[in-house]
Amino acid sequence: MAGLEDIKNAGEKLAGKAKEAVGNATDNDKLKAEGQTDQAKASAKQGVTDVKDAAHGVADSFKNENK
Repeated sequence: MAGLEDIKNAGEKLAGKAKEAVGNATDNDKLKAEGQTDQAKASAKQGVTDVKDAAHGVADSFKNENK
């Protein structure tokens, strides 16, 4: 499932970048800030996903050692 989460997070980050770019182009500080916030949220979600993946990898390595 991590692959699906990776794609979703990348899409959210891209949408945030687009929102920020539109905010820059239209001189709309609120929209720019929303875009930056969206990107930060997507990055945080990706960090959680990466930690989960690492934890699963560690658990799998312990399982393999005990066989």
